[in-house]
Amino acid sequence: MANEYKKFDTKSLDLILEKMIETVGTSKNEIFRIGEQCRKDYETLTEELKDVKVMVIKVIDEGDRLESQTRFARKRLSEVSMHFKDYTEAQVRDAYEKAHQLQMDLSMNRQMEKQLRDRRDDIERRLVGVSDTIERAEHLISQITVVMNYLMSDIKQMGEMLEDAKMKQEFGLQIIEAQEEERKRLSREIHDGPAQMMANVMMRSDLIERVYKERGTDEAMEEIRNLKKMVRSALYEVRRIIYDLRPMALDDLGLVPTLKKYLQTIEEYHNSTKITFMNVGKEVRLPSQYEVALFRLIQEAVQNAMKHADAEEIIVKTEINNERIAVVIRDNGKGFDINKKKAQSFGIIGMRERVELLEGQLSIDSNIGKGTIIIIQVPYMK
Repeated sequence: MANEYKKFDTKSLDLILEKMIETVGTSKNEIFRIGEQCRKDYETLTEELKDVKVMVIKVIDEGDRLESQTRFARKRLSEVSMHFKDYTEAQVRDAYEKAHQLQMDLSMNRQMEKQLRDRRDDIERRLVGVSDTIERAEHLISQITVVMNYLMSDIKQMGEMLEDAKMKQEFGLQIIEAQEEERKRLSREIHDGPAQMMANVMMRSDLIERVYKERGTDEAMEEIRNLKKMVRSALYEVRRIIYDLRPMALDDLGLVPTLKKYLQTIEEYHNSTKITFMNVGKEVRLPSQYEVALFRLIQEAVQNAMKHADAEEIIVKTEINNERIAVVIRDNGKGFDINKKKAQSFGIIGMRERVELLEGQLSIDSNIGKGTIIIIQVPYMK
């Protein structure tokens, strides 16, 4: 009877967890679509702002010209009024009508200038809002990704139902392996999706010149518009998939060479941060589950140091021997109070879960203004 109760609870937890992951995944996709739409709106508003600024300059120049002509017409009207008897009725009427018309034109010009300035200011305010929305969407996607990883690797409650620690570790490692299988699938999606699209882009681009020569400008422009749509579609797919990619070198070369390449690439991309990597001892291969988990842990720690701590220098050190695996990540960033919840709290929670799945220990030492040190120790027997 007790066994049946445990089985029932385990299945119920599985269903709840799957539903939560599905809901969070849907929310992530929706936020991604919102972000992409905001990017398009930002581009459209930027182009419109350029046009409005050009129009403002033209209206101002026209206003200056009208103002000069109006002053001259008023002077002329004043002279006619003072020497009324010296001018014919037609000359007086002409002077009055010209002055009146120029005054009307100048008034309309000033009104147009005000409308264009208001439109320019409104577009600039909207651009700030759209830019903020894009930034928030990217931040939310990053947080949701961490939450999804946390949900998919959170077996704490399930582990309490398992009979011993070995079963808990094996079950956790299976979850990590399943996650990496999903990342391999995403890699295949890039090959079958954006890569194929870009190949088509190359073929279509070769046809544009021929279409222009044989069919004229209109059809050539239509081909260019279709090409832009295809490139935009490929870019959308790449941005969507890139969040979940797995380094291919991890399977082929192992943990240490992959870390070297990854950290070097990150340093070159963020040239404001110096990243030093050291490995003590030999470069040995580990079981896939260990390599994947340790890579993700270091990746999360380095990204936190750059995104949240504004670190100028990061040092990563690994050591593998016959009894344990040790990793140290040190940065000279602004640090944080480990007792307070911050934006990186979800990342730290996910890191602790990964280390616990390997039956290891994670310690974090950080103080505001004094940087952060993360130490990971995982038992390992060859």
